[in-house]
Amino acid sequence: MLQRLLPFLTLIALFAGLSLASPYFFTVTNLSSVARQTAVINIMALGMTLIIVAGGIDLSVGAILAFAGLVGARAMEKAGSIPAGIAIGLAAGLLWGLANGLLTVRLKIAPFVVTLGTLGIIRGLTLIYSGGLPVVGLPRGFAFLGEGTLLGVPFVLYLLGGCALLVHAILDYTKLGRYAYAIGSNREAALYAGIPVAFHTVAVYAICGMLTGLAGMIEASRLMTGQPTAGQGYELQVIAAVVIGGGSLSGGEGGVAGTLVGAFIMGLLANGCDLVGISPYIQQAVIGAVIILAVTVDELRKRRLARG
Repeated sequence: MLQRLLPFLTLIALFAGLSLASPYFFTVTNLSSVARQTAVINIMALGMTLIIVAGGIDLSVGAILAFAGLVGARAMEKAGSIPAGIAIGLAAGLLWGLANGLLTVRLKIAPFVVTLGTLGIIRGLTLIYSGGLPVVGLPRGFAFLGEGTLLGVPFVLYLLGGCALLVHAILDYTKLGRYAYAIGSNREAALYAGIPVAFHTVAVYAICGMLTGLAGMIEASRLMTGQPTAGQGYELQVIAAVVIGGGSLSGGEGGVAGTLVGAFIMGLLANGCDLVGISPYIQQAVIGAVIILAVTVDELRKRRLARG
């Protein structure tokens, strides 16, 4: 119970500490900025939760974000249609997610290796397609997706809430969610139980890809450009958010609430470091240390349970 509550207690303590450390933290402007900045990582982390629960991992999400944002922005620039551009960005993310899932189940090699390879492939194709140059001249109305406000609340929070409800429903109320937990807990047992492991593995990668495509369009909207180098290092933040929130890299554990808390902890850490003048290089070191610490705590807990 303490381990489950620890991310929530950490978030509360971090919020209180930053409120005392900087007079600029607890302001509407700053909190709205944190919400918008964190939404992209949060949405990607929700998709990663499905994959990690099923015992996989996806190192290519940052590259998928850049590719989806770029092709969606290019379509928007050419056609002048915002819905069409967003739809193409989502489709691009979905297709790369499908590719990751299919390669993992067909080649029967570790998803770490597969997605490390597709990370390089997607980055390369994105740079080739763009010529290394950003896409500009997007319709002004597109900015609402990432920077707009509805009823006094950043619009991205509505999108984040919808995605969180979707992933929560998948994990708790569908066969896909139940099978994902079973596959992550014991893949061999899931196979012997008659669960279509390959199909559900591909499905979770596809959903993660689609959510990453949405995050890519939000990122493009915030910048009002399609950046071919966007999302560099995001995979580290996304995995950290899931692990901090209670997800286990060995599979079978994780949930939406924990992931959201983990992502907000990452966002508050970054924002707090900026406000108090801590170097962004130190932030990267802290993220890496937090991942090691969270995985170590999880492993110690499992060993203690095994002995008990």
